[in-house]
Amino acid sequence: MGTISRNGDDLHDTLLPDDPVNHDVGQENQDPLASRVWTETKKLWKIVGPAIFSRVATFSMNIITQAFAGHLGDVELAAISIANTVIVGFNFGLLLGMASALETLCGQAFGAKRYHMLGIYMQRSWIVLFLCCFLLLPFYVFAAPLLKFLGQPDDVAEQSGLGVNVLTSWLLVYVLDFGVIGAAIALDISWWVIVIGLFIYTSCGWCPSTWTGFSAQAFSGLWEFVKLSAASGVMLCLENWYYRILILMTGYLKNATLAVDALSVCMSINGWEIMIPLAFFAATGVRVSNELGAGNGKGAKFATIVSVVQSSIVGLMFCVIIMLLHNKIALIFTSSSSVIQEVDDLALLLAMTILLNSVQPVLSGVAVGAGWQALVAYVNLGCYYIIGLPLGFLIGWVFKLGVKGIWGGMIFGGTAVQTVILIIITMRSDWDKEAEKARINVNKWSQSKPDVQ
Repeated sequence: MGTISRNGDDLHDTLLPDDPVNHDVGQENQDPLASRVWTETKKLWKIVGPAIFSRVATFSMNIITQAFAGHLGDVELAAISIANTVIVGFNFGLLLGMASALETLCGQAFGAKRYHMLGIYMQRSWIVLFLCCFLLLPFYVFAAPLLKFLGQPDDVAEQSGLGVNVLTSWLLVYVLDFGVIGAAIALDISWWVIVIGLFIYTSCGWCPSTWTGFSAQAFSGLWEFVKLSAASGVMLCLENWYYRILILMTGYLKNATLAVDALSVCMSINGWEIMIPLAFFAATGVRVSNELGAGNGKGAKFATIVSVVQSSIVGLMFCVIIMLLHNKIALIFTSSSSVIQEVDDLALLLAMTILLNSVQPVLSGVAVGAGWQALVAYVNLGCYYIIGLPLGFLIGWVFKLGVKGIWGGMIFGGTAVQTVILIIITMRSDWDKEAEKARINVNKWSQSKPDVQ
């Protein structure tokens, strides 16, 4: 599953723009505001455009798999939803978060013109994440008993534990009659195709300035990388796992299969749309880190403002679309009238979630670009798990509002508060000081000369 995917083509387009980052800062700051906004918009959308396409296409594999499973039956829909959202999501969220350390390191190194270090950083990331994968294997081996222990219905837990894409899903689910197992196998095959394709793209000459081949230097400085990647992992995991816990909490409600189905449909729609804010997340992180690496604190601040405004406009558009199509959005995933009605009842919360999520990921992207992962991890911990979860539990169970109460409490008590705090942190930041910190970090984590292969 890839709620949040950072693809190699995004990185290449991001870090090798047509216009150099180290521009004439003084001259640009004297340009009219409209001209500055347009210039920043072009830089931003050179990253956002390809990122949206690749992220939506990648996440669509999960949607396709879920849609095939949903038309097999309600239990199959719940099973594949739990598999994608909980089993894979918990572990993939950690790996994805740890990988986001690359956005800080690569962006700042590129801004400082240490191009060769991008390939070294990526190889260090491979080493750390590969070792981490071995520690996470038990979650997959013992998926079914773990889900039963967490209170999921037995039939859903069993099928979840078993658990290119359109073609393979159709072939394995319907032609070969493998059912929900076939849907899971199809998703695995599709992910491996992406991994192999990205490796070929990265290592076979398309990134000549940043990929200079395999190097023993990747094994040096691993501890510094682990510390930053751990902070990144915790930051994004606390955020990513928050919605996984929402699915698990729903599994304790009466008529759990229906509740999980409806909420999973909403989360899938939200996950599909959030690929756009996550493209802004990646773009903002790179633009901020590039400007800070180049010593331009004011440019980083301006890039933040432009990105937040434009992502908010996109989020508002999708919020309106959800409200207009509230009774039809579930038809992609299921033909069950009860699930469709339940999703209709949750449409308002879905629209509000989409609106909030158009701002929050962009601010998290600023944090990644500036290297604030540890600070944001504390913010996420407090907002999500000290405020949001207890409030969701209170409204959902004590006030007996069910899934609406759980989701509403977690959104307005957790995500909304977190967004406000991130806005305050961003507004109060000393961007010139952040640029100086970036310069120090680049000198610390890289070398002035490329390594000898």
